[in-house]
Amino acid sequence: MTFAHVTLPTRDVERTAAFLEQALGLTRIPVPDNSPVDLVWLDLGHGQQLHVFYVEGFEVSPFENEFGRHVALYHRGDLGGLKQRLMAQGAMLIAPQRTTPYERVFFREPVNGYVFEIIAA
Repeated sequence: MTFAHVTLPTRDVERTAAFLEQALGLTRIPVPDNSPVDLVWLDLGHGQQLHVFYVEGFEVSPFENEFGRHVALYHRGDLGGLKQRLMAQGAMLIAPQRTTPYERVFFREPVNGYVFEIIAA
C-alpha cells in the first residue's frame, strides 16, 4: 500500500488552502464535480494529496501536538526559508519535545490550529 491522501476538515476552506499554498508551496489539483461540500485538493507530490473540505461547526482536536495528532511531511530545501514563510503567513512555530539527528520544524497553522511537522528530507 501507499499513502493516497489525508483530509483536513475546516470551517474556512479558502483560507486553509491559501495558507498551505503560500506557506508550504502546495498547488491545487482538480476536484470532483459531485462533491456535496466546498473543497480544495492540494498536491503533495508522488500521487499523494491533501484534501481540505468544509465541515459546519468544525473544531480541531485538543490533542494536536508532537505526541498527539499532527501531519508530518518531508521537505527538500531550506528549512530556514520555510520557517520565515510560515511566520509571515501567521503560523506559530513550536519547539520539538525530543531531539533528533535530522532537522525538523513543528508549527500550528493559523486558521484551524492543525499541527504540522516538517522534516528535512
